Amino acid sequence: MTEPDPTEPDRTEPDRTESDRTESDPAGSTPVDLHFTEHGPADGPTVLLSGSLGSNLDMWDPQAEPLAAAGFRVVRLDHRGHGKSPVPPGPYRLADLAGDATALLDRLGVRRAHWVGLSLGGMVGMWLAAHRPDRVATLALCCTSTAPGPPEGWLDRAATVRAEGTVAIADAAVARWFTPGWRAANPDRTAHHRAMIAATPAEGYASCCTAIATMRLTGVLPRITAPTLVLSGAEDPATPPDHGERIARAVPGAALEVVPGAAHLGNVEQPGRFTAALLHHLEGNP
Repeated sequence: MTEPDPTEPDRTEPDRTESDRTESDPAGSTPVDLHFTEHGPADGPTVLLSGSLGSNLDMWDPQAEPLAAAGFRVVRLDHRGHGKSPVPPGPYRLADLAGDATALLDRLGVRRAHWVGLSLGGMVGMWLAAHRPDRVATLALCCTSTAPGPPEGWLDRAATVRAEGTVAIADAAVARWFTPGWRAANPDRTAHHRAMIAATPAEGYASCCTAIATMRLTGVLPRITAPTLVLSGAEDPATPPDHGERIARAVPGAALEVVPGAAHLGNVEQPGRFTAALLHHLEGNP
């Protein structure tokens, strides 16, 4: 299997060519009813936490209670094809995942939410903030990218998962999620997150790989008007800090913070630093 190369230069993406017209079209497929949990006061400002490829909403355990204690209504979701959410047949597009999230906000009676997205969740957040700015109050983009390696690598990974299941990529994925030192010091938590990846339905994981392979985001970043924080892990091999730097340069007024000692799931590996940065961002942009 060819792994996506995180050092691949960012793709140049035309604003509206034939090749990216489908992803630029804000109409997605029929939304699915996402699995979600809520924490905090029902009348508080809503913060929607959207996670990584191969994760479920448990990845946000370090942030859920602190954000709720600060007065936010915290909504964690499982992407389609992940966790306890439905697994419709693929392939998926970012427009589909964004449509699921806006449908969830509609179910909850929420007009606008603070979006916190990590990795795939950040990609969905960028798409949503560019195409549906009326639904995004603020945007936090954590350990994410507009071009995390060549599309062929993602399509190869999708083919591997469809043939062999997510267990085939679980070890490599968890090695990207956490630094070697953290994995050695936290074997039980590492095993928990590896099991999370291995339990992700193959169709959901592979179809989201296709969404990443076909996404076109660079050209729409200047449209984003929501106050934006970009958080990168200093030791993230999947979406290195220079990927976050490119996003921060392209989004008007975006702030950038690089978290030391954090790999791809920086919110888990460095929860104190990540949560403090999120609270500063959220409370500074009510």
